[in-house]
Amino acid sequence: MAQESARYTELRARLVEPYEARHGKIQCVIKVGSATCELAAGAESVKEEFLKLVRASGRDDIEIKQTGCTGRCAKEPIVGVYVKGEKPYKYEQVTVDLVQQIFEHHILRGEALHPYILDKTTQNRYSYVVTMCSTICQPDSGIDWSDVFQDRLLVNNVDPAVIRVYQGGCMGLCVDQEERGKSMSMLVFPQRVTYKFSSIEELDAIIKCHFVDHQICEMYIAELDPLTNRFLSHYGDVAFFNRQTRITLRNSGLIDPDSLVEYLRVDGYASLAKTLEAKNRQDVIDTIAKSGLRGRGGAGYPTGKKWMAAHREEGSQKYIVCNADEGDPGAFMDRSALEGDPFSIIEGMTIGAYAIGANQGYLYIRAEYPLAIKRIENAIQQARAAGLLGAKILGSSFSFDLDVRLGAGAFVCGEETALIRSIEGERGQPVIRPPYPTQRGLWGKPTVINNVETWANVAPIILYGADWFSRIGTATSKGTKVFALAGKVKNTGLIEVPMGTRLQNIIYEIGGGLKEGRVLKAVQTGGPSGGCIPVSRMDTVVDYESLRDIGSIMGSGGMIVVDDQDCMVANAKFFLEFTQDESCGKCVPCREGTLRMLEILERIVDGEGTSEDLNKLERLGHLIKRTSLCGLGQSAPNPLLSSLEHFREEFLAHVEEKQCPTQRCKKLVRYEVIATACTGCTLCAKKCPVSCIRGSLRQIHHIDPSRCIKCGECYKVCRFKAIAKH
Repeated sequence: MAQESARYTELRARLVEPYEARHGKIQCVIKVGSATCELAAGAESVKEEFLKLVRASGRDDIEIKQTGCTGRCAKEPIVGVYVKGEKPYKYEQVTVDLVQQIFEHHILRGEALHPYILDKTTQNRYSYVVTMCSTICQPDSGIDWSDVFQDRLLVNNVDPAVIRVYQGGCMGLCVDQEERGKSMSMLVFPQRVTYKFSSIEELDAIIKCHFVDHQICEMYIAELDPLTNRFLSHYGDVAFFNRQTRITLRNSGLIDPDSLVEYLRVDGYASLAKTLEAKNRQDVIDTIAKSGLRGRGGAGYPTGKKWMAAHREEGSQKYIVCNADEGDPGAFMDRSALEGDPFSIIEGMTIGAYAIGANQGYLYIRAEYPLAIKRIENAIQQARAAGLLGAKILGSSFSFDLDVRLGAGAFVCGEETALIRSIEGERGQPVIRPPYPTQRGLWGKPTVINNVETWANVAPIILYGADWFSRIGTATSKGTKVFALAGKVKNTGLIEVPMGTRLQNIIYEIGGGLKEGRVLKAVQTGGPSGGCIPVSRMDTVVDYESLRDIGSIMGSGGMIVVDDQDCMVANAKFFLEFTQDESCGKCVPCREGTLRMLEILERIVDGEGTSEDLNKLERLGHLIKRTSLCGLGQSAPNPLLSSLEHFREEFLAHVEEKQCPTQRCKKLVRYEVIATACTGCTLCAKKCPVSCIRGSLRQIHHIDPSRCIKCGECYKVCRFKAIAKH
């Protein structure tokens, strides 16, 4: 065994074995989410209450742990209860009062509180939960195996009512290209066993053995890779999660992000040991290149190609940088990854540093992320103390260290040349390329910059191989992508799906669709740099090329769902306000052009626009895209241009009819009294802040439109629906 592997094995044994010995005596583990969003929802009080109850019970076989965010935002705080030998249960929106019920009924008596189980939509108590693989490659025959499974249950005299069937994501069993679409997989709870079959006859054999005879069908058991198995065995019975395939977020919500020991338990740093043992930088770069990993920060540049460019540069001083300057409105992918699994980013950066020959790295994190900063700094300290960072890592000749640099919240610093200037202590402004950072970056030295999600993918690629990673996704976009799913969808949160997943699957299956009575209008991908995709294009698959071809981009992963109550003109104005405000001002097209576009949009929403304004917006938008210095300016017109293309009639209503179809643009709204409904109660006149409503008691009232400020108070307070809103 090489020295590096021996050191890793010794380190793992020294830290993990005592942990395992203690943990072996634990009968129940209670996991409490502790990311920023969950802490804001009261997670700390929930954890303290559990600790108090455990102490009062005198039990020493119950353990309370913190975890990162699982991404189920609207259901936080989430608490997982893991009793040895039993099915794991996850509870949603846990309060201090609910803690007492969970402890008394579930932990002390063994009676799960089914009404509070995460995402439970029925009162049925199923004996089994089955999650079936249903990704884009399954199956080529067009058979819906979920329906087939239900039919075969009846044929085999099994009551389908006792089994809950979910459509799941990729389970990672089709490693070879020839295998794809030839077989089917399913994960069965509470046994947490995975079966693989390729015919109805084989499915019948599994059903008879598992669901009739109540035995594990050994013949058709399939072994998932540890990464996939670990996540699905915990969350595969929850509809929001089982359609996902998690690589970046593989440990978020499962392990304690402050514990190096827990990271080592899930094969943490095995990839680094493997890398250092091989002593071949080129092999590392070739593996990343072969995997097809592309930059997840938005541009989608091949990671292996970037690393190779820096590797070939001469000089003993090179740098590695993690771009964690997450600035898109509604985006929180990087924050969650840093808070939930900081060691994975550090390990990925260390491997990247070895590959290009760097000895120093920087994590550039915006100062608005205090918990992410705290956890990454804690992880750096633990890695240094364990010999996994710093001088002569794992006894090798390779030395590499990391420092954290804080950003002040400037969106432009997400652009790599502006980020470099900020780390150097200069004003964060982009510079013309070439030379590229891989040629002349930090302090003029070759520098590789990747974002958080890209670095998080490195370790599993090295550990499981390029073929394992590239089996997921499309021909040109490999692996998975993390999205912050937000807007008018039932299940908002953080999701990770295989490249090639269709937008409609994300919105209606993972997202749960829209609220009752609402109609999908569009999806905004890529944040303020992306575009609006109309409902007619929801069959579009999520990959770099497909989104680009319809006028949007992947971006860093923002995905905002828009319904029929949202005004596309106002939406475009919102994103343009953001990019105009965040412009660094260095180049004229971005500084002045976005301001002129915003002024035109403001005229339109104020009812002062003309049809010619729409032509001006298009001409100006295309000019800014062509002539701006950096990606911020080049992409700033995207939301507006795509909205004009797909929702032009809405813009025309604003400029020609002086109306907002959704009544969202305040100055285009008109209020009037419906004479036949008005009772003359005078309540509207009393509530009007500018006294623009006239009328005596029990007489029909009138609104003076010249004085009305469109506040809507009269509309809100009228008990007789006598105020019309146009």
